[in-house]
Amino acid sequence: MRHRRIADTGVELTGLGFGGSPLGNLYRKTSAADATDAIEAAWSAGVRYFDTAPHYGLGLSERRLGAALRHRPRAEYVVSSKVGRLLVPNEHPRGMDTEGFAVRDDLRREWDFSRDGVMRSIEATLERMGLDRLDVVYLHDPDDHWRQAAEEAMPALAELRDQGVVGAVGAGMNQSAMLARFLRETPTDVVMLAGRYSLLDQSALDDVLPAALELGKGVVAVGVFNSGLLSQDRPDQGMKYDYRIAPPALVDRARAIAEVCTAHGTTLPAAAIAFPYSHPSIINVTVGMRSAEQVARNVELHRRHVPDALWGELRARGLIRSDVPTDYGRERSSRCP
Repeated sequence: MRHRRIADTGVELTGLGFGGSPLGNLYRKTSAADATDAIEAAWSAGVRYFDTAPHYGLGLSERRLGAALRHRPRAEYVVSSKVGRLLVPNEHPRGMDTEGFAVRDDLRREWDFSRDGVMRSIEATLERMGLDRLDVVYLHDPDDHWRQAAEEAMPALAELRDQGVVGAVGAGMNQSAMLARFLRETPTDVVMLAGRYSLLDQSALDDVLPAALELGKGVVAVGVFNSGLLSQDRPDQGMKYDYRIAPPALVDRARAIAEVCTAHGTTLPAAAIAFPYSHPSIINVTVGMRSAEQVARNVELHRRHVPDALWGELRARGLIRSDVPTDYGRERSSRCP
């Protein structure tokens, strides 16, 4: 796959990235064999960007990803993880984690965006993964911690970057406004934007995407299926949108988009993966994967042709915003193998 560089750094990402949250048993268990097979399938398909976090399965995702990559040449892949949630012993375990992962709760998460917390978190991640360095480190969901994240955590990450300990630094969130602040007010190189530039939500056009374009910074798009509603050819009632059951009106809108996709010879999931590349600041789309079968499907969707005329009709029908950029051909050619 083609690579695109995070501006002003030496870090390059493949157009499609491997999201590691399912390796941490997100919503349900993923077997160790399936996790390994998924990573091996991604590697065979040319994926070289792998994202994880301590939050994902209380360290399980990091351990599994590190073990599967350990025999690969370190210079040939890029790993990102996150800081902000320290894993500490749980003095009062109840048996199972309560934050969406099917794992035991022997550990618990503790919010910490202090300099010391950043250093401790990175050290623990490296130990869990068996690595000597991370290529990208993101602040993880600092929504309620702006001051400490901006004044303590980000300067600490920037110092590590300037020392060559990490390659690039940034923040990852489910909102776009604060990500724009990180780009404009802190030494951020790249942001991970979850769900705010998709076929159902283009709110990032109001803040973070213009900021990234103006400053020459990179954006990694995640959550492009909006928790599942855009993941099937024909959405149905009861599917999730942003981690909750989608409202009926939103399901109807997704169905209308799907009908236009069908008329143009493509599918809703293929369009969902292709859409973020419409904006020149987006350098990567990362998708969560838990099996070799899911990897094969997502790689095929990533490579599938999506005609330019689709976007024009979606705009004309008011199904996407009229100010979505139009230079799809250039962006699509940059992501194809």
